[in-house]
Amino acid sequence: MANLINEAEIRETWSPIIESATGINDASKLAWMSEYCHNHKLYEDANIMSLSNNPGPMNIGGIGAVALPSDFGGIGTAGTANGSGDKAPTLLPLAMQVAAQTIGLDLVPVVPMAGPMGLLSYLDFVYEGGRLDNAEAPLYIKTANAAAGNDVLAGTSRIDGKNILRIEDEIDTQGGETSIASRYADAELVAALEDHIPGFVGQSSGQPFDRATGESTADNLMGLSLFSKAIEAKTYQVAAAVTREQVQDLKQFGVDAVAQVEAVLTNELTQTINDLIIDEISTLASANMTASGVSLDVDLTTPAAGGQTEGSEHRKVLTGILAAANLIANRGRRGAGNYAVVGPQVATLIQSVAGFVPNPFANTATQAAGAIYPVGSVAGVQVYTNPKWAWSYNTILVGRKGDGNGPGLVFMPYLMAESVQTIAEGTMAPKVAVKSRFALVAAGFHPETQYASLDVKVNGSTGDMINIA
Repeated sequence: MANLINEAEIRETWSPIIESATGINDASKLAWMSEYCHNHKLYEDANIMSLSNNPGPMNIGGIGAVALPSDFGGIGTAGTANGSGDKAPTLLPLAMQVAAQTIGLDLVPVVPMAGPMGLLSYLDFVYEGGRLDNAEAPLYIKTANAAAGNDVLAGTSRIDGKNILRIEDEIDTQGGETSIASRYADAELVAALEDHIPGFVGQSSGQPFDRATGESTADNLMGLSLFSKAIEAKTYQVAAAVTREQVQDLKQFGVDAVAQVEAVLTNELTQTINDLIIDEISTLASANMTASGVSLDVDLTTPAAGGQTEGSEHRKVLTGILAAANLIANRGRRGAGNYAVVGPQVATLIQSVAGFVPNPFANTATQAAGAIYPVGSVAGVQVYTNPKWAWSYNTILVGRKGDGNGPGLVFMPYLMAESVQTIAEGTMAPKVAVKSRFALVAAGFHPETQYASLDVKVNGSTGDMINIA
């Protein structure tokens, strides 16, 4: 399902509606939410308001008799009925609230999907721009194996330590080779931004050519490659039910029981999506720290007599965060880390350090109970607290949010929230089910380079970070 109008018109149409409904005024978030709302509206129009030939030509399909929707789980067997009730089976306002309250989406770029299947495209530069399936020399590859035949070692990868080889020998079909991949089973192209081949633009020693040599030497080639990754939307779903008595009694207090149920289901979806994003960031950060061989852990020691104070020890944590941000710039070469996720005790420690400037986001809708929330910034690095982590949790995650065209995690929503309400035939009590469909994708050659982590220790182990004296 493709967008039928241009992005500027989509943003002009939806931005005021989103800002009014959710309070969001951040430009980047309004941009992707506008695109998502447009896609969602097309989905609603195609599936809810479509004209039907049954029972007659050009009639809008009716609700039908009381029946259980086929995508409800846990009760009987799946059927084919559309279900009963008087509420549309998908609600854009509910989807907008899920998107607004999922603060984890502030940590990764968001690229809305127009359908349940999609392609995530991203750009990268590779040396020589060759193909591994049927390559001709010269060609640069990266492999864990040593050079074979006349192939030459051209360097070592700064990312994973693999050998970068210049392929000199043509494919030996007589020897059973069919491609470079058959010579080096783990062969991969060399990414130009993450890795660097010394001497690629000059002599192998790294020195420039003299005039005569430069005139007679062919240029080496850089390749711009567009990579596409097939994406399938995956599902989170949850349901809740209320009794007729609850609906009737809560009305006495001005409370809409069904609305409260939808709020609980929305909270359940947002927290689960937040957890998934944080878990994936943690996994990639651990991989990057292992591959780099660098430890950024901070050890807070009991202040000795003299000028050392708890404040000076706490200041080490800020330095550790900045070090992690710069490690991301060094490893990924796309820019420094721009956010950190910390536990409640580390957040308290950071806020206690003199010079910390509180910088809360204007979007107060994201500061929902139980969700990740922003608390401020340190030297341009936005700090978020995850209240679900234990008080003693001492790991800090640092990451860089890109634009979706480079390496790193990308969140691709199809339907942020699809709501179905039905009336149980036996009790006539309402039941609400909410489903979220999206993809969380690690894109690029080395997505792990966009994340880093460090632990805060006290005298060499875990302990009270606040009262270290």
